[in-house]
Amino acid sequence: MIGEKLLFPIIIIMSVLSLSNGQHLTEESCTVQILVPGLKGEPGEKGQKGAPGRPGRVGPPGEIGQTGIKGQKGIMGHYGKMGPSGMKGVKGAMGDPGTKGPNGDPGVPYECTPMRTMIGEMDILVAQLSSELKFIKNALPSPAAVAGVKETESKVYLLVKEEKRYSDAEGYCQTRGGHLAMPRDEGANAVIADYITQAGLSRVYIGIDDLQREGSFTYVDLSAMTTFSKWRKGEPNNAYDDEDCAEMVASGEWTDVACHPTMYFVCEFDKENA
Repeated sequence: MIGEKLLFPIIIIMSVLSLSNGQHLTEESCTVQILVPGLKGEPGEKGQKGAPGRPGRVGPPGEIGQTGIKGQKGIMGHYGKMGPSGMKGVKGAMGDPGTKGPNGDPGVPYECTPMRTMIGEMDILVAQLSSELKFIKNALPSPAAVAGVKETESKVYLLVKEEKRYSDAEGYCQTRGGHLAMPRDEGANAVIADYITQAGLSRVYIGIDDLQREGSFTYVDLSAMTTFSKWRKGEPNNAYDDEDCAEMVASGEWTDVACHPTMYFVCEFDKENA
């Protein structure tokens, strides 16, 4: 047939002689067939179109196309969360006054005299407290620097726990409306001495010196010491020719000392000016 290869058989006959029982020779034949391809035939007719093959792999992405026409506006979405409060606005102008309200009911009759007396006493007390608070505000450097306030009928004493020289201590008291303490009687001297003891101190500057004339002690406001003194025995002695100021020790006695060492001090203020 056309398109099929022709096979030509080739027969090879082989003769084999064999001996049987070593005496008789027998002849046996062996046939072998070998198939050899024939000549190429002519091309056959074109066959029918076969079934589609399996899909191939996805190719690379193409180029970006042109922008399409803008679509129609969609429906409104849900409301978002409320944002933070804005800044406080400027205060508006005052409104028009309202109409006057009706009169209230009459009060219950009451005896006013005792109440007025009580109110008057309270006014006096408030004025006194306000004056004392004003004094404390002006006089105190800081709560930690003051060991409380002491007073007599006419004076207010302030122990300042800031070490200063005599002149600086006096300047400190003057800027607050006073002077270094000037005990002029036993009562005032005892108040200051008790003040020193309660503060746990041993000595403080007081307002007595002989800076104007050697050996003639006066109060720091230059008033004379004619009615009272509390010098310790043997004082003043002007040791080393350098003791022109005075200190009070916890016992209430006075000694003369140099003016340049720094120590705590007591200020004195008139109550009427406090």
